[in-house]
Amino acid sequence: MSATSLAALARTSDPQTVLRRFLALDAVVTGANGIAYLAVPGPLGRLLGVDSTLLLVLGAFLTLYAAAVGLLASRARPAALPVRAVIEANLGWSVLSVVALLVWLSPSTAGAVWTVLQALTVAGFAGLQFAALKARQDISD
Repeated sequence: MSATSLAALARTSDPQTVLRRFLALDAVVTGANGIAYLAVPGPLGRLLGVDSTLLLVLGAFLTLYAAAVGLLASRARPAALPVRAVIEANLGWSVLSVVALLVWLSPSTAGAVWTVLQALTVAGFAGLQFAALKARQDISD
């Protein structure tokens, strides 16, 4: 993805702002997911065919992770190392989600679809964040 297409997607030509917006979007989506898992684990567990205790644990983790990513996004110039850590965590989450679906979880159809969709979404965040970091030209610090 070129810097121009990233800028169009983020509606700015400043790579710094693009990166901060993709981090903030990640934090909002992840936080909403975590809060939903914490707020209604029983109904979501039944819908997704997943244990409600697992959703509570994931909800707590996701909410804390979202807060950390949001804090990073609030920085005027997020440091490259923590941004790379977010990118790698997002990629790890995506891979682990698919592995869990194939090896460990036995979700409902809705749960299987949800797992794949959220894995793709999180991988998409990682890709956008990587491209924005690269456009900022400090991918190697």
